[in-house]
Amino acid sequence: MHSRERQLVEAYVFGYPLVYGVSSVRAIAARGMGSLPAAPFNTFAHAARLATPDDPFVSVNNDTLYSIAQLDLSGGPLLLHVPDTEGAYYVLQFVDAWTNNFAYVGRRATGTSEGTFLIAPPGWPGDAPEGARIIESPTDIATIVGRLAVDGDDDLPRVRALQSQFTLTPLEGNGPLRGIPQPSSEIPEHLQFWEMLRLWSQRFPPSAADVAYLRRFSDTGLTDHGNPFGLVSRELEEHLAHASTEGRAHVEEISRGGASGVVNGWRGFPHGFDYNVDHLGLGTIDAPEWKIADRTESYVTRARSARNGLWGNHGYEAYYAEVFVDADGTQLNGANAYELHVAELPPADAFWSITMYSMPDYLLMPNVIDRYSIGDRTPGIVTGEDGSLVIRMQHERPDDETAAANWLPTPAGDFRPLLRIYQPRIEVLDGTYVMPAITKLG
Repeated sequence: MHSRERQLVEAYVFGYPLVYGVSSVRAIAARGMGSLPAAPFNTFAHAARLATPDDPFVSVNNDTLYSIAQLDLSGGPLLLHVPDTEGAYYVLQFVDAWTNNFAYVGRRATGTSEGTFLIAPPGWPGDAPEGARIIESPTDIATIVGRLAVDGDDDLPRVRALQSQFTLTPLEGNGPLRGIPQPSSEIPEHLQFWEMLRLWSQRFPPSAADVAYLRRFSDTGLTDHGNPFGLVSRELEEHLAHASTEGRAHVEEISRGGASGVVNGWRGFPHGFDYNVDHLGLGTIDAPEWKIADRTESYVTRARSARNGLWGNHGYEAYYAEVFVDADGTQLNGANAYELHVAELPPADAFWSITMYSMPDYLLMPNVIDRYSIGDRTPGIVTGEDGSLVIRMQHERPDDETAAANWLPTPAGDFRPLLRIYQPRIEVLDGTYVMPAITKLG
């Protein structure tokens, strides 16, 4: 690979979360996602049901009802009201344009009582109304990802009633919204990524240290104003086009991770969302153990997490672990049947689940029983006398009734289960708790 293209691949990895994240913000605000309706900026959209294959979002969870708001703070601050959930689990996760988690409101972070918060744009000089805590966003565009736990279909009315009480109200005197700038239609498709990175990194600038990193690529036009990608030299255009292809491939490669940190095939990432080191606000843990010190490493981690689980939580809010292979190190595939014998259930202060995803897109796939996850709230599962749980993973329904009760259907092809532990206990985060390997049957 040409040296300039290698440098541009680094720029691609650096900019991928911004381009993917803001593109997702635009798409979900305009069109919704599955049962999540479209909604104007600064308004909550509430999903009426748990996620299904009709929700084409990478690694979407099947545990909670989503309440999502796309924020445009360019006009001024917003007042957020949250209801009293009477101890029930919920979290509002605040994510900036670069996919950094910068604040949390909810059971772990702020409790479950009714409350009011002021969400302010970067550098806002005003004061919050009495009784409202300030949450300052690092970028004008941000996302609130709300997740409200649901204990089965009978619990849906309770959660839907709560959703209607999450509100956003502009402060009096707010100005017009600037919105998200759009690339010129004259920019060819193979240069669109670079134009979006240029436009959006200027409208939604990252921290000073990241701006300095982006200047490394100034000779390519990424830090220019105007329209530098409307007319580029043939040589640069070739480098940019090749770097786009190589960058996408590299993100796919790093999304699979390596052998480091893998135990029994499971790769946990309690620190997979620790790349934000500059803007840690309400509900976050601003401590060295929850920040990636090496910025170059943090950019790679951020790109991998955006690809594998866009808008995922910090490990102290929700722990994630994925597995691609069985006990013999062979890729999991729906042509086979597998068992996961969980002798000790995952230690959670809230709840846990294992969700099944297709590869390589990490989406939910249809199955005959409409079960996409299994966990401590799944009705009808059968545990052993010692409290252990044997989960059957295969494409077709098992003949054995106990196996069928504990069946997590798989896609026909390659698949990747993902473990989530909400409010994980310390033994999860320090690695004391270990998930067993998935064993192939027959």
